[in-house]
Amino acid sequence: MKKATVGAVVVGTAAAVAVAALIMRHRMGKSSKWARARAILKEFEEKCATPDGKLKQVADAMTVEMHAGLASEGGSKLKMLISYVDNLPTGDEGGVFYALDLGGTNFRVLRVQLGGKDGGIIHQEFAEASIPPNLMVGTSEALFDYIAAELAKFVAEEGEEFHPPPGRQRELGFTFSFPIMQTSINSGTLIRWTKGFSIDDTVGKDVVAELTKAMQKREIDMRVSALVNDTVGTLAGGRFTNKDVSIAVILGTGTNAAYVERAQAIPKWHGPLPKSGEMVINMEWGNFRSSHLPLTEYDHAMDTDSLNPGEQIFEKICSGMYLGEILRRVLLRMAEEAGIFGEEVPPKLKNSFILRTPEMSAMHHDTSSDLRVVGDKLKDILEISNTSLKTRRLVVELCNIVATRGARLAAAGILGIIKKMGKDTPRESGPEKIVVAMDGGLYEHYTEYSKCLENTLVELLGKEMATSIVFKHANDGSGIGAALLAASNSVYVEDK
Repeated sequence: MKKATVGAVVVGTAAAVAVAALIMRHRMGKSSKWARARAILKEFEEKCATPDGKLKQVADAMTVEMHAGLASEGGSKLKMLISYVDNLPTGDEGGVFYALDLGGTNFRVLRVQLGGKDGGIIHQEFAEASIPPNLMVGTSEALFDYIAAELAKFVAEEGEEFHPPPGRQRELGFTFSFPIMQTSINSGTLIRWTKGFSIDDTVGKDVVAELTKAMQKREIDMRVSALVNDTVGTLAGGRFTNKDVSIAVILGTGTNAAYVERAQAIPKWHGPLPKSGEMVINMEWGNFRSSHLPLTEYDHAMDTDSLNPGEQIFEKICSGMYLGEILRRVLLRMAEEAGIFGEEVPPKLKNSFILRTPEMSAMHHDTSSDLRVVGDKLKDILEISNTSLKTRRLVVELCNIVATRGARLAAAGILGIIKKMGKDTPRESGPEKIVVAMDGGLYEHYTEYSKCLENTLVELLGKEMATSIVFKHANDGSGIGAALLAASNSVYVEDK
């Protein structure tokens, strides 16, 4: 009997040791997997690093590219397009003006009533319409006819108080957010369609002439006074209420910047110098690239898989369309190599662009003690449930790395513009005020991003200059800005 008891004890002990070893191995496996996840995060963080020194190199590279783009067409990755806007609103404009804002699949028609000197905007209203998919791939005539029909409807419904005096035409600012080669303040030829449009017979044509033809067919007595890029519109909208606005930046799905340049500093400008001595330049800065940009393997892979490999590199690390996708790619690698979401890789995590930047922003801004929002988003979007608090914290850390890099690089870009304008050092009379008009959903809604951008620029400019920089949110700049540019370029403005 005793022998059996001893044997049972030995077997029992061996089993306990085996179980303990299994638990130990499981724990070690878990901790080594967690160590792998942390290692991936650390490596990503190091590659995304944007110390001040690096940001200053990026800013200098931006300035160099700006000079090159102004010197000759095709001289730089930055197009530095001449906008033909040399008369920005002064705030004294009066009368009723219209805007047509075609930014993508939706377009808006606006009417703005201006009150003259110090009167500001007295009244504004708009109508919105979406473009039927068949018209996005049809003919130029069909598209512009549809737009003119909506414009005619809008004008037909307005009250008599908005009718122009006898002998005067209504005037319109046309925001056209597609690549165009501008040939005057109110003419420009389409270089190529983007955003899902593909109408071959519009390419190479003057879009204002196409719209005018359609308006005449509908008997709308209206002339296009200004053809405007949305960033230039944002600059005009900002200038109307603040005469110190000289830079505009859009940070939304994509990103772009425009600024006021001295006409004499544009070697590729061959026309007579404008009376104002100034010219607004549409930089198309999303296409900026430099060896100083901190790019990671995730960025390279995303670029390779994109519709435009090698193009818009700056946009792909700074703007709203891409931030969530960069985050997804890092999480996918962590799921594959470190099993942060369990043994199986969640199938939804393999879908490109499933994780949008608004969701990333919501997770980044989660202040609950158990990071409930992060848990909910992972469950709703990626169908990942029961995440540990440790994993949710890791996700927030990644959001912070991606957003911080984007925001700090955008700030470096703005510093590059300020340097080009020669406003980066204090004057004897004290620092000159620099007001930057900002627009776009990323800037407006992703608070951590916009806060980081503003703080970074202040930090880069230094204490003495910090007080001179002001950010102004110019909401809906592109629409109102177009109407204001129609006003400041009106044929009825007397030569002052």
